[in-house]
Amino acid sequence: MVRFTATITTTIHHRLRRQIRTFVNARVKWVRDPYLDTAVEKEKNLKSLLSLKNLIISHPSKAPPLRTISPLKPQLNLPTTALKFIQNYPFVFKTFRPPIPLSTLHVKLTPNAESLHNDETLFLNLSHYRKDLAQRLAKLLMLTRANRLPFYVINKFKFDLGLPHDYLLSFLPEFPEYFQICQMGFKGADGREVFGLELVKWRKDLAVSVVEKREDFGGGKRVHIRYSMNLPRGFDLQKKVKIWAEEWQNLPYISPYEDAFHLAPNSDQAEKWTVGVIHELLSFLISKKTERENIYCLGDHLGFGIRFRKALVHHPGIFYLSNKIRTHTIVLREAFNKNILVEKHPLMRMRYEYISLMNKVLRRGIPINAGALRHRRRLASVKAANSKRMKQVKSIEPKED
Repeated sequence: MVRFTATITTTIHHRLRRQIRTFVNARVKWVRDPYLDTAVEKEKNLKSLLSLKNLIISHPSKAPPLRTISPLKPQLNLPTTALKFIQNYPFVFKTFRPPIPLSTLHVKLTPNAESLHNDETLFLNLSHYRKDLAQRLAKLLMLTRANRLPFYVINKFKFDLGLPHDYLLSFLPEFPEYFQICQMGFKGADGREVFGLELVKWRKDLAVSVVEKREDFGGGKRVHIRYSMNLPRGFDLQKKVKIWAEEWQNLPYISPYEDAFHLAPNSDQAEKWTVGVIHELLSFLISKKTERENIYCLGDHLGFGIRFRKALVHHPGIFYLSNKIRTHTIVLREAFNKNILVEKHPLMRMRYEYISLMNKVLRRGIPINAGALRHRRRLASVKAANSKRMKQVKSIEPKED
C-alpha cells in the first residue's frame, strides 16, 4: 500500500517552484501486471546461463571438467547444482566424457550455442556498438555530482548495460578520452581503498535525457514535460490522488544531468527530479529494467537516501515492481507494449536468441518448445479440474423418482 501526499503551498526558489506537502489518507494497492511479469520471467536464469557460457568458452579447451564448475555455483548464481542446471538446457550445454580411462564429466557448448556466441562476439567487437556502450556508461557517470562511481556500483549494472564480463581489461583501455580509474577517497569494509571509474571530461552532447529528446524542444527552454503514465487494468486511483498526480505532472522538468540537491528533499519538485534520474537510468539500460536493489545501491551512493524508494512506489504508472524470478525487478512501463520491448537493443535481440535455445527441451528425443509444453500441461490441468467439478456437481444433483 502506498501513501500519497497533497500540495498545499508553493514558493519560488532558483527559478523553480518548490512544493511543500502534507500527507493525506490516500492509499493505493499494488496491482500485478501479468504482461510485465511475463517480460521479467522470460529472462529467468538468463544471466546465470550467460555467466556459465562465458566461463566454459574462456577455458583453454572450451570444455572444462564439471568438477571445476561445481564449486563456482555461488559466483555464477546458479539456482541449483551445476550438473542439474546444465541438464536443464540441453540445447545450450552438452556433457561428455573424454575417451580416456577414468575420465570425469566435461561440459561444452552445443554447436547452436557456440555459433550464437561467435555471432555475439563479432557484434560486441563492432566499433559502433563499443562507442554506444561507452556513451551509455558515460551517461551513468554523468548522473552523479562527481562524475564518478565505485566499481562495486558499476558492477551492479554491468549485465543491464551490456558491459563485457572482463570490461576492465577488454573495454575501458579503448576509451582513454572517456574514462580513467580513480580512488574514491574512502575504504571498504575490508579496510582496503575503494577504486572506481571517473569521467575524463563532461560531455555536453550526452547530457540530454531521453524524455527531452522525445519532446524535441528544438533547443528551446524545457519548462513542462509530462511522463507517460500506463496503469494496468484494475488499478484505480482515488480522486484526490489523481488531482495530485496531475499537478505533479505539470511541474517544471529538471534534467537528471542537473544538480538539484538544493531543492527541499520532501518537495514535489525534488521528487519529479528524482523520478527523472531513475527514468533516465532505466532508459539507457538495454533491457529497460533492473533489480530494485541495484537502484537502491546507486541511490544510496548518490545521497538520495529513501527518495529513490519513495519515487518508485509513488509512481506506479511510470515504474512497475515485479516480484518474479526470486527477486524484485523495476520495469520502465513505457518501454513495453504488453510484454514486448518496443525498441530492442541489438544485444537484447541476441539475448532473446539464447532464451529461445533455453526454452527448447527434448521429449522422447524430439526437440520441442518448453513454453508450449508448459501451456499444454496447464490446459490439461484446467481440463481435469473442470471435469472433476462437473462430476461433483452431478453427484449432488437430485435424482428423479
